[in-house]
Amino acid sequence: MAVTLTINGRATLATPGESLFDHAERLDVRVPTSCRKQGKCKECIVEVSEGIEALSEPTAHERHLKGAFRLSCQCQVVADAGEVRCHTMRRGHMRIERHALGLPLSDEALQPDPAVTRDGDRILIDGVEVDRSLGPIHGLAMDLGTTTIVLRLVNLETGELIADASFENPQRFGGSDVMSRIHYDTEHPGKLLRRTLAGYLTHAIEEFPVDPKTIYEMVVVGNSTMRDLFFRQNVYSIGQNPYRSITEIEMAAGKRTTTSLIETGRRCLLPIHPQARVYGLPIVSGHVGADAAACMLAVDLAHEDRLIAIMDIGTNTELILGNRRRILAASCPAGPAFEGGAIACGMPALDGAIEDVVLADDGSFRLRVIGDVAPEGICGSGLVALMSELLRTGEMNQMGRFEGDRHRITLDQANKIFFHESDVNELAQAKGANVAGLHVVFSNFGREFGDVDVFYLAGGFGRHLNVEAAQRIGLIPNLPPSRVVQVGNAAIEGASIALLSRSKRAELEALVKTVEHCRLETHRDFFDFFVEGCQFKPAESIDQVAR
Repeated sequence: MAVTLTINGRATLATPGESLFDHAERLDVRVPTSCRKQGKCKECIVEVSEGIEALSEPTAHERHLKGAFRLSCQCQVVADAGEVRCHTMRRGHMRIERHALGLPLSDEALQPDPAVTRDGDRILIDGVEVDRSLGPIHGLAMDLGTTTIVLRLVNLETGELIADASFENPQRFGGSDVMSRIHYDTEHPGKLLRRTLAGYLTHAIEEFPVDPKTIYEMVVVGNSTMRDLFFRQNVYSIGQNPYRSITEIEMAAGKRTTTSLIETGRRCLLPIHPQARVYGLPIVSGHVGADAAACMLAVDLAHEDRLIAIMDIGTNTELILGNRRRILAASCPAGPAFEGGAIACGMPALDGAIEDVVLADDGSFRLRVIGDVAPEGICGSGLVALMSELLRTGEMNQMGRFEGDRHRITLDQANKIFFHESDVNELAQAKGANVAGLHVVFSNFGREFGDVDVFYLAGGFGRHLNVEAAQRIGLIPNLPPSRVVQVGNAAIEGASIALLSRSKRAELEALVKTVEHCRLETHRDFFDFFVEGCQFKPAESIDQVAR
């Protein structure tokens, strides 16, 4: 008898005495490592989805890991029979949004005006020499999300996109949301989250078709927690009321003039030029981070006369409303439900995820699956489509209750894909937080949903969302289709603009200081907005005058 071991979908018979890392090498599955199987770098993490009881006991090197996470170099298969399934922190075939569409970019915004320049063979950053070379000058933009990471390599002299890359954030062993990551970073010394991320980034950068030492500047955007973790900041204060980054606290105390951060490539543990400047865009406030700031830059909000809304739906949804005269922003702690978390058959947007659902007249479901493979679960866009169809056909009421005495709906019996009434409760609370955020921001601005000229849906979830379905369940306002723009990854576009243009970077630094931050829980009607938002019905503006 033997144990069948499957790593990233590739199977082999386990050899006694060999680590999971050894098996991965034999299967040609690359597991990141910097210490070559000594347990020191903490990079070779795998998540065990089946058969964890068949593995050896965790070693001292694995004390920082909990649950189903193990260091592949430290654990072996010790059982005589059975099956073990695991995957690395960099799962393949995940749908990650790398680009943006429908942005009002001017030709001027795209003309390179980088901080890195050349004077003969001298390479300068803001006029200060950092290297001597006649080779190319490259820059790197990064959208550092809680769930996913996007990198974009550009030629700083021409503005040409050289290459890009995307992968899951390997820090998920510290939790799926920012509060879990904050707690993990506080409880575990050694900056393990940062070190693991640096290892994965190093491998990604080294795979680009250029010498990493020709990368002289990097622009980083992300929510406040992700950005600050990357720059070795203490994130404890972001997890405590009033939820402010240490950079905000220091700025309020007069210790700094901006919430942006600057480090060198060497201190960021990256293989780029040691003296390269790594610039973290300023955050807006609290949990409205540098990614939201980048979105404002991408849609050119500083020059807009129209009323613009930006909504990036995720574990922590970010909302921005305004124009060049006034801007309001808020964050909504929606939780992971719309990213497949806390849902019985939920999963990220990987191959095998149901992304669209149609309920036919005969009661059967027509499913569209990412990768055109057998369904393994359902991702956020599929959940929205499913609830919309259940509402449309009367199989679910506005309170999220199934028709009759059913508590479970079968989507695919053969592959055991089900949708539970308890799943609806999770999604209702996530939706309620988002809708409450919309009501609070619009209320504070003194405008109604219908006053919006352009409603940008940012991020990967927003890009692949069925807008009609989202409006039917009340996730987004009922606006004419012409006003809703599924813009995609506006954050990476904003990061790229900041990388290529010093003037745009300075413009953003000034703009974020004018943004009014709305704290949802302080609004007198927040609880009423939340309860209203938990119902599955179209989201309409509440008459503020009547209230």
